[in-house]
Amino acid sequence: MTVSMVKFGDILISRPAGREAFLAAKAYLFTATTGLDTIILDFKGVKVLAPSWGDEFITGLRSLYQNRIEAANIDSPAVKAALKVVLP
Repeated sequence: MTVSMVKFGDILISRPAGREAFLAAKAYLFTATTGLDTIILDFKGVKVLAPSWGDEFITGLRSLYQNRIEAANIDSPAVKAALKVVLP
C-alpha cells in the first residue's frame, strides 16, 4: 500500500500534528487487509518533514506494521535528514 504523504500537507511539523495524522491514517487508510502489505510512504511534494512529526507518524505505523515500512520520492533535503532519524 502506498500512502501519499503530501495529503497531510507539504510542511509536516509538530508532534501533535504527526500524532493526529497517524490517527487519521489508521482510521481511514489502513484496514485489516493491509496487515501483510509493505507500507510505502511517498514523500513526493513534501518540502519539510520535522523529526517530531515523523516520529509520531512512523512510530505509530511501526506499532502496526513492524519493519514493513519504506519511503519513496525523498527529494527534499529536510525530508532526507528527518528520515535518517526516524526511519533508520
